[in-house]
Amino acid sequence: MHNALLLSTKFSPELTPGAVNAVTTCLRIQPGEKVTLICDMACLTIGASLARELETRGFVWSGFVLEQLGPRPLTDMPSEVLSDMESSAVSIFAVQVQTGELTSRRQMTDVVNRRGMRHAHMVNITEEIMCEGMRADFGAVDTLSQRVIEIVRAATTIRGTTPAGTDITVQLSPEYNWLKTSGIISPKKWGNLPGGEIFTSPWELNGTFVVDGVVGDYLCAKYGLMGANPLTLTIEKNRLTGAQCSNKALEAEFWEYCHTDENSDRVGEFAIGTNIGLTRVIGNILQDEKFPGIHIAFGDPYGFHTGANWQSSTHIDVVGLHFDIWADSQQIMRHGTFLV
Repeated sequence: MHNALLLSTKFSPELTPGAVNAVTTCLRIQPGEKVTLICDMACLTIGASLARELETRGFVWSGFVLEQLGPRPLTDMPSEVLSDMESSAVSIFAVQVQTGELTSRRQMTDVVNRRGMRHAHMVNITEEIMCEGMRADFGAVDTLSQRVIEIVRAATTIRGTTPAGTDITVQLSPEYNWLKTSGIISPKKWGNLPGGEIFTSPWELNGTFVVDGVVGDYLCAKYGLMGANPLTLTIEKNRLTGAQCSNKALEAEFWEYCHTDENSDRVGEFAIGTNIGLTRVIGNILQDEKFPGIHIAFGDPYGFHTGANWQSSTHIDVVGLHFDIWADSQQIMRHGTFLV
């Protein structure tokens, strides 16, 4: 364990409000519960701010810094971490992930799912996000998320359009579950922090999706904000059939990513961002996918939670901006602002 390293690392006091929010509001850690805290050297100050809150509040916790356990990228999650999680009620993962580490993350979330842990997934968290998205009023975000999920659960079709040219129609199925990850994390579903989205797996999605926000996974850090070079995607019966962008390197790399395996080009996730504390996209998918509006993901449908019965080794989100959204005939968003 690396508790001493985390407690001796200095960090800006500006990180403290976000850390308090994570520990008290989002995870609601209780006396007597044990916590596994995982970070890396890139997120050491963030890990330190979380460790300080755990220590100050008298919680029992084990801290791990990944580079102290083995070379990156980690093809497998270190056994020390997985073993410690077996005796924890709560886990926190604050790491800048690297290409090739999806399997190790799945090994971690497999433990979370099996044991029903409350898990905060803070993949690619930055100090900027700690000072923005992590300072949201997650009580208000949760209230809004609940209102929206009740509407879409009763709907059979959702349509989304944007001024940039997005026009998608989504057929929903009662066989697939809607999930709420509003920032209030429960044993039923681990959640990303900062939170603020509802999602499902679409039965069938058709249309054009213009990515003028950001793309996900490692492409997000590589290409940043997409406003100047939007990526236009054509989708037919849930499959990516076309991708066009003035940035040909991005276009080619995105297309290759979405053809890694037989389901990498399949829409696995349809989501509505509900973090009303956010006012802009910043070029980091962890926060930007929570921006009010629609994002979709090609690849794995998180079938353990959504009920979809297929898998993929990849999962990449794409975010658009300024949505109008209808659930059946009810408009629930106009130009990026919720109407509910």
